[in-house]
Amino acid sequence: MTAAIIRFAKPEEASVISELALRSKGYWGYDPAFLASCKEELTYNESQLSSQTYCVKVAELNEHTITGFFALNFLESEHPELEALFIDPNFVGQGWGKFLLSEAITVAKTYKAKSIKLQSDPFAENFYLANGAVKVAETESHSIPGRFLPLLEICL
Repeated sequence: MTAAIIRFAKPEEASVISELALRSKGYWGYDPAFLASCKEELTYNESQLSSQTYCVKVAELNEHTITGFFALNFLESEHPELEALFIDPNFVGQGWGKFLLSEAITVAKTYKAKSIKLQSDPFAENFYLANGAVKVAETESHSIPGRFLPLLEICL
């Protein structure tokens, strides 16, 4: 990784972040119908990016290329939910996920959180487990009824 920074997402970047989330989800080989069913859940708007209950940060390369982002929802302040951690497919496997997850953990600790909860894509589960998460349950997908996803927790 070269000249990387992490910064708060700008409200006007909502569509860029939403498109990145969908491309990243598509990296795992999901078909177009599946991705269409996830689109609403993976869409961010300006109000979310400027909300006091959300922390959305992007990783940026050379000040112009967003390589990934995460979204922490602090609705439950002691146990925020990592609603998103997506990496542009062109940058998968280069350390960006670990870079962003580390920042999400730092942010949560700053707010005195006790743990981070997350509903993981099955393809990303091993990444989170390798980075300190534990599986606590399975929960139904927000996008696809009848599909169950790993519920993970990172204790801080």
